[in-house]
Amino acid sequence: MIKATAAHIEIGIQEKLPTIHYLVAMSQPETHLFEVTLQVNNHSSQILDLKMPVWTPGSYLVREYAKNLQDFTAFTGDKPLNWRKISKNHWQVNTSGVSHLSVRYRIFANELSVRTNHLDSTHAYFNGAALFLRLPGWESLPIQITIVPPQPDWRVTTSLAAVGGQSHTFCATDFDTLVDSPFEIGTHQSYYFEVLDKPHELAIWGEGNLPSERVIADIKQIIQVEAQMFGGLPYDRYIFLLHLFAQAYGGLEHKNCCSLIYQRFGFRNQENYERFVQLVAHEFFHLWNVKRIRPKGLEVFDYEQENYTTCLWFCEGTTSYYDLLIPLRAGIYNAKSYLNHLSKEITRFLTTPGRKVQTLAESSFDAWIKLYRPDANSSNSQISYYLKGEMVSLLLDLLIRARHNNKRSLDDVMFQMWRKFGEPEIGYTPEELQEVIESVADMDLSNFFESYINSTDELPFNHYLQPFGLHLVAEREEAPYLGIKVKTEHGREVIKSVEVGSPAQLAGIDPGDELLAIGGVRLTASQLNERLQEYQPQDSIELTVFHQDELRTHSVILGTPRPGKFEILPVANPDSLQKENGAGWLGVPIVNLG
Repeated sequence: MIKATAAHIEIGIQEKLPTIHYLVAMSQPETHLFEVTLQVNNHSSQILDLKMPVWTPGSYLVREYAKNLQDFTAFTGDKPLNWRKISKNHWQVNTSGVSHLSVRYRIFANELSVRTNHLDSTHAYFNGAALFLRLPGWESLPIQITIVPPQPDWRVTTSLAAVGGQSHTFCATDFDTLVDSPFEIGTHQSYYFEVLDKPHELAIWGEGNLPSERVIADIKQIIQVEAQMFGGLPYDRYIFLLHLFAQAYGGLEHKNCCSLIYQRFGFRNQENYERFVQLVAHEFFHLWNVKRIRPKGLEVFDYEQENYTTCLWFCEGTTSYYDLLIPLRAGIYNAKSYLNHLSKEITRFLTTPGRKVQTLAESSFDAWIKLYRPDANSSNSQISYYLKGEMVSLLLDLLIRARHNNKRSLDDVMFQMWRKFGEPEIGYTPEELQEVIESVADMDLSNFFESYINSTDELPFNHYLQPFGLHLVAEREEAPYLGIKVKTEHGREVIKSVEVGSPAQLAGIDPGDELLAIGGVRLTASQLNERLQEYQPQDSIELTVFHQDELRTHSVILGTPRPGKFEILPVANPDSLQKENGAGWLGVPIVNLG
């Protein structure tokens, strides 16, 4: 949290501190324009500086929110004030000693995601970083927000406290809190329930096939399991904001709420339902890990630029490990389903060539320029800190459990991190994180961290699974290896990626090429695998494409089939210790998992 400077405190002794009040209107929601008025009173300097954040915590990309700001004006009463734009997100208003002024601007909001703003005739949703200007130096002052709905039946849902006696008015204790408190405004459905004597709300915008009673029952179980891990709930009230929309998927954590977006008809299929439950478990886990337990590089948010840390693998990857495990502990799915989900994650990891190029620490550090900006070569050159962080967290949990006969686990690491850094909200360094993990494991993990976080050594899954009576089994593809991924787009079969070192790359095939035929016979993306099964490794095939509108035919020598699927299975004859360890981790005898 940014504090007022000593100079501001000195001024505050002599004069009143400024008061900050935002009015957010949306008189014509069909235009997707929020109408924002900033009222500043008791302003005493000659210049008012205003800056818009370039990113929002939890989503590590400079998104340039200022690009959506238009119609900037400044007034004192009815008198216009002179102003100028200093940089892409910085405005200066010449106040000339004026102590009461208003700044008005509009924000275009037609991007429905958990980190942006969306306004139409059905609802309004916004994130603070994408809507509000910041007053540099005064970030620690309280801020009032008044919402002016376009219709009388539109209501407001937010985690901010309401101001008594004032309609649709809320108060944020400081700018960080304002950024951390999204708003949902409209005629959305709300379900209210209690868990551990704390009030909760599930607010849903959009239509779909969500089974509300089942979802709420499962959310309650998730809350209880996670609260038990950390010794209680660190909030007075919590809100789940859920948007149901097409094929969307995503979430963003906040201190006292989370924003979720999910496909509107994604709840009937059991696997899709379990994916939704994992999303809930993930974002809720973040209220401890990230919102309160966070790296030193994110202890104080700099909204002007990238905030670097090498620990996103623990922030997001460890949370991803638990988002699969929590529903198992909550009884939402069984151990076989859990291992199935985990096997799919391992398959994604082991079929990503970039794991051999980018270290986990580099992946965390370079999130700002890589993870959120994928291109055709991304899978060849990088690995997600979510995905590899999840894998490393799995190995750490298994290591600790095997060493201490399930009497210690990664849970103890999380609890120690909560006590040491989360409760006091003190940022941790990579070295301090390693020290806590080593203290729980009761061993030196320097080699582990060097091999699996700071280098690209392959992760030895079976070494860590074996003490639990499990092993990872690879299943080879039936078709010879070509090394391309193809997707049908607007009637064209587009090659989306070409794996590094693959037969396709060696033959000169590029991402973006349009796949036309193999052996002179036309094919579609869905037919590719079946057609390749007609050939043998080392066969030469003629592959025809359009490359930048030029017709080309490449001779490609097919390779040996690659593993396309990995599955965690029980070993044939587990010994007594393996059975004990496996049951301690998964909660059921491993012999029941075959």
